Amino acid sequence: MEKSTVSQSPLVELEVEEQRNKDEEMISSLPRVQLWEGYDLHQYQGFWCPSPFIRPMISFQRHFQAQNEDIILSTYPKSGAIWLKALTFTIVNRSRYTLEQSPLHTTFSHQLVPFFETNIYTNNPTPDLENLPKPRIFATHAPYSSLPHSIIDSNCRIVYLCRNPLDQFISEWKFLLGIQGGNGEKRSMEEAFEMACSGVQSYGPICEHVLGYWKVSKEQPNKIHFLKYEDMKEDTNFYVNRLADFLGCPFSKEEENQGVIEDITTFCSFDSMKKLEANKTAGRSSIGYTTNMFFRKGKVGDWEDYLTPSMVERLQKLVKKKFDEYGLTFRTS
Repeated sequence: MEKSTVSQSPLVELEVEEQRNKDEEMISSLPRVQLWEGYDLHQYQGFWCPSPFIRPMISFQRHFQAQNEDIILSTYPKSGAIWLKALTFTIVNRSRYTLEQSPLHTTFSHQLVPFFETNIYTNNPTPDLENLPKPRIFATHAPYSSLPHSIIDSNCRIVYLCRNPLDQFISEWKFLLGIQGGNGEKRSMEEAFEMACSGVQSYGPICEHVLGYWKVSKEQPNKIHFLKYEDMKEDTNFYVNRLADFLGCPFSKEEENQGVIEDITTFCSFDSMKKLEANKTAGRSSIGYTTNMFFRKGKVGDWEDYLTPSMVERLQKLVKKKFDEYGLTFRTS
């Protein structure tokens, strides 16, 4: 995805350097909080952007050119991105690969369907994406309001998957503890909970993130397909069928009769994905995660083992206050 290095004129180089200096000045002026030692969150465009991804996020916004055939998968962190990527890739490419031949056996989902801000734009502000196989499938954690205009203005499809905030909080807290490893004092659940209730999470506040996509999905259902993690867990076959319709590659009657939908849901299930060789690696990435850290439990209601009744009441009140007006509800068990 890297562009070949080409020489630039002194004028162009000067403009690039001036823009870089402006970006650095802007970033240095942003409010920030420390999530843990060496890892900050910047308040950027109304959300908290992790420090390693603020520059790639800016490059993504500035340079990405969407194509009408593109598929953009958007999630709030720890809301089922791995699952959504596996399902979408498998549905779209089912005529190209059998399940036995699927690249998911050997390639981690985040590499197969890369995030704009954590993969594609991290090492190159202007990667060459023009010749990727169609349809191109990308992912992001960016709020809807911070997506590039080319995505919003094009006819590309957006799939948004969200998760009830109770389970999302526990999943993210556990994940961040794993990333921290031995880097300084680990933040307690109580501290992390206070920050989350104040909206201070990666890409948070969560309610604003979810509502941004929810509102547009109600106005433009052909643009955004809004999914809930809990609903998909309860009736995966039904929602996989609907997802295929939205993506423009519906299952034929023959495929339905042959059990193709059931085969895909089984192959992409939590238990199945956890066993794939690509998802067992323990080597740490540059920001500290290991592939197997993405497969902890994947259950609905995990929060019950961690949150106190007062925590649950407080977070549910916050969520209800934000979502009730828009008719958005979540199952929590």
